[in-house]
Amino acid sequence: MSEQSRSRGSSAQSASSAGPYTPRIPKFWFPPFSGDLTHLRRDDGLFVDETFPMEKVPKANVVWKRPKEICHFPQFIVDGATRMDVCQGELNDCWFLSAVASLSLYESLMERVVPHGQSFQEGYTGCFVFQFWQYGEWQKVKIDDFLPTIDGQLVYLKSSVKEEFWSSLLEKAYAKLKGGYQALNMGFPHEAMVDMTGGVTEMFSFTDLPRDAGHFLRNLLKKGALINCANVQGPVGKRNKFGILFKHAYSVTKFERFRTVSGEVVELVRVHNPWGKAEWEGPWSDINGPEWNQVSAEQQQRVGRVRQEDGEFWMALTDFCRNFDQMEVCHLTESGMGAVKPWECALHHGSWVYNFTAGGPPGGAKYWQNPQFHLTLLEEDDDPSDPEQTCTFLVAVMQKHQRLSGIQLAINVHVYQARPDQHYLTYLDLNLRRPLISLDYYSPYREVVIRGRLPPGHYIIIPSTFEANQEGEFILRVLTEKGNISMFSQKPNTDDNAPTQEILPVKAVLPSAAATLQLFQKHCKKGRCRPVDLLNLLREAIRGGALAGSEKRLCLEQCKSFVVLMDSKGLGHLDWTQFQALWELFRKWTDIFVQFDKNKSWSLDYTEILPALKVAGLQVDEFLIQLIGQRYTEPDMTVSYPGFLYLLLKLNSMIQKFYAYDAMQMGNVSLNYRQWLHLTMYN
Repeated sequence: MSEQSRSRGSSAQSASSAGPYTPRIPKFWFPPFSGDLTHLRRDDGLFVDETFPMEKVPKANVVWKRPKEICHFPQFIVDGATRMDVCQGELNDCWFLSAVASLSLYESLMERVVPHGQSFQEGYTGCFVFQFWQYGEWQKVKIDDFLPTIDGQLVYLKSSVKEEFWSSLLEKAYAKLKGGYQALNMGFPHEAMVDMTGGVTEMFSFTDLPRDAGHFLRNLLKKGALINCANVQGPVGKRNKFGILFKHAYSVTKFERFRTVSGEVVELVRVHNPWGKAEWEGPWSDINGPEWNQVSAEQQQRVGRVRQEDGEFWMALTDFCRNFDQMEVCHLTESGMGAVKPWECALHHGSWVYNFTAGGPPGGAKYWQNPQFHLTLLEEDDDPSDPEQTCTFLVAVMQKHQRLSGIQLAINVHVYQARPDQHYLTYLDLNLRRPLISLDYYSPYREVVIRGRLPPGHYIIIPSTFEANQEGEFILRVLTEKGNISMFSQKPNTDDNAPTQEILPVKAVLPSAAATLQLFQKHCKKGRCRPVDLLNLLREAIRGGALAGSEKRLCLEQCKSFVVLMDSKGLGHLDWTQFQALWELFRKWTDIFVQFDKNKSWSLDYTEILPALKVAGLQVDEFLIQLIGQRYTEPDMTVSYPGFLYLLLKLNSMIQKFYAYDAMQMGNVSLNYRQWLHLTMYN
């Protein structure tokens, strides 16, 4: 997680699937690869995995070697698979490694992901098998044991014991599942925890934790929850004064109460850094913590405390809450995991289908067409402190194949009250009701989770995308403390009260990006589109179409903004790939502009701006519309065609950048001085 502030933005994806909230996927440079695997075959009959994307290794000068070529006597597991076997290499995947460290605390969990009985001696074939949970099913991933090395040393994840290779091979198997090693560059621990447990992950800000945080942590760990934490209040790669790295994922592995020689009871939290080094340097530190002199050797031995820098350390609960501010908790949902199962889980598969079930956000004409799920809450929680006798539940909506496809839809989930006889909400129902529970905003992350406490009764759950007609598959999981009931609601074929929605022009006003290649080559020398090049290109493209004449309102300053808003590299120009992404956005927004420009004046009236933004998939409130009126309109309160393109690109870009910096998906961001200047000045 340590690189998340850069994790969402460089190259663009296709406009057919990308919405205004859709962050662009980073591109990586890879060394040339011919696809020839003959150099790996040694005529020894050992397995060679020809399906692994070996070319997608973001590192040059790599030599692939089997463990028997790296050390004399390789072992799959030495003295058990433990959190100490997880030491980060040169891949930015501490988010994955912290999840592995948490998983290793539970032997039954590890055995499912890392099956025992595999060896480099007896029955060795060069093939190893791992298992990951994928959208409701456990999927086997088979790999060979060729690992990337430089100068005979492993490049990526390694064990603290040189002869041990289970963790390195697990990383390779997970990379194969996600599309290659480069797909593991930057992410969130909860994604990996879900893939290795089938659980559901909640995000917490430390300011929202209960007053008795120790009791809260102890109960979570007692129930088998996997916990990760981070401090996101500083720049990537830097540390606070006590050695805690900013924007870096740590695992919470234990909570204990100790009695000191003076009789005082202290609450300590054990934390693990997947680097295998760089520990807490404050009170109760491993190396220079005189506080440990107040705790008996028996108590220290009971919890396995060691005095060495191995990445694992203890800290007082108060210091834990001061030095970390975000926490991810993965709740287990399957029995037989060696822990008390805190939830009953119902799982449903669904999809958003163009013009059928992809209804978009609340307020849209087709919102009622989104998939709906009926939830019946029957039994109250066994919580004597709850005077209202409510039922606690979690609803989780996960997009399928997001990391593989590179498509990140912004999604949300709303929960509505329903009558006992009502299993589906119509257009009229949804216009008369407000949701009881939902996220505050649409999120582009793989899974969104909401927690609710409601009285026994009947409810409707509606997952949706931020823009209508965005297609995708998802799974919806409902977790309850007791056995309550949820089921898919069958949608009626028609709704007589639903309005018909205006259809965008079938024929796009602007030509396709492919059709503009000749213009790009004409105006943009050496494949670099500078602002002045974009100005000339746009003027020529517009001059010959339905908006001929409006090109006179286009200026160089607007084109400078177009370039810098799409230029993720800070080079002051766009390459062909970036230009294509920009052009697809322009095509889509131009069609919307023409739809609402009723009087063909090449401008939109103030009252037309809001509905145009909604059709573009941007939910804006009255306050934002007032700001737009003050900043982006002409003196007559209209928005010109070029001004409309600039407005949408600016709003789209700022939303994407917010999510890029929202490292823990909590709806707030932290920027250092340099990041703030870059964000405000290069815009």
